[in-house]
Amino acid sequence: MKPVRSPEPATPPRSAPLSAGVKPERDLRLDFFRGLSLLFIFLNHIPNNVVSWISNRNYGFSDATEIFVFISGYSVMLAYGGLPARSGYVVTFARVWKRVWQIYTAHIFLFMIFITHIAYVSSRFNPVFAEEMGIADLFDAPHILLLQAIILRFKPANMDVLPLYIALLFVFPFLLPILQRWPNRLLAASLLLWAVVQRTHWNFPAHPEGGWFFNPLAWQFLFLLGAWCALKRHEAPWRKLPKRPTLAIAALYLIFSFAIVATWHYPPWGAYVPDWLKLILYPVDKTEQDVLRLLHFLCLAYGIALLVKPQAAWFDWRIARPIILCGRHSLHVFCAGIFLSFAAQFILVEFHPGYAMQFAVSFGGIALLIGLAELMTWYKKAETVPPSSRSGSSMPTKAAE
Repeated sequence: MKPVRSPEPATPPRSAPLSAGVKPERDLRLDFFRGLSLLFIFLNHIPNNVVSWISNRNYGFSDATEIFVFISGYSVMLAYGGLPARSGYVVTFARVWKRVWQIYTAHIFLFMIFITHIAYVSSRFNPVFAEEMGIADLFDAPHILLLQAIILRFKPANMDVLPLYIALLFVFPFLLPILQRWPNRLLAASLLLWAVVQRTHWNFPAHPEGGWFFNPLAWQFLFLLGAWCALKRHEAPWRKLPKRPTLAIAALYLIFSFAIVATWHYPPWGAYVPDWLKLILYPVDKTEQDVLRLLHFLCLAYGIALLVKPQAAWFDWRIARPIILCGRHSLHVFCAGIFLSFAAQFILVEFHPGYAMQFAVSFGGIALLIGLAELMTWYKKAETVPPSSRSGSSMPTKAAE
């Protein structure tokens, strides 16, 4: 049943729906699906975790990373797209790079806590953790590893998303004037770069070898596509496509993707996949944003854009509220999720790997992430309250007496 709204939402209570007091044009789909992707990333980073079966990676080629990157591009355009017209490009560069610096410092802070935790667990309990998380060289040459981490060439396991976001956001103000003047041409050039990377495998160098796990030269297309969709959101050119046949094609591809991924989880079914089709499909590369992953995400996004309204009633449901809050505080939730996922892995490996413990660490971690989002929401509200409202009137009122 849809919650009853108060006719005077001046100061909504804590249990009030999130859409109360929010600008009508706010797209709650962004907050919800970004929050959902962060929770999925947390679950997916816990190895051998039965609860991770609820995440979308088990039912198609793409996973939560595509959701996060696309929504990041969309949100960046909403946040900074109108800034040049109001304040000029100098201020735009300053504002965007200030955010880049905030994310970079959060990444370095998380890196220090993360490797300290891993190093302690490896030396105290099990040295295998250092190998699995990619920090074994820390004990031999810590100065080299730390330097490489500062310049984003070294990233422990599970810490690849923020450097990708930093790289994409750093370049964004250079592309913003082109995106605003020639949006379709820039998107076409971005797609061309993505296609070239599929053939040439260009990538940023990483330490100690190879390239970035998420190749920015490939993933930039999904980020810019999100920004392009935000720019075109009022025109919504995707709605001009013939709805029924396009949805049917998207649904068929999603079913095909699900069938192929099912063979990964149950190898005997792989015998039903023809050899010629295997040659076309594999490998489904995540580093360079394989075309199969990209198409799968686009089919999902198209269906959601058409079937889910920005202010859908179910966003007011009690179960949706904490997910939306996680999406609104994505940086804090992501960083905490990285730390908690390793803590959960440590508990499962060293103490008890059973189903009961998998449920306990998974839902316990989700509860902590939601609690953090609630805390950040409260803190943000406390910061925005005027000093006079916090301290009250200098003269006691009759009610106060």
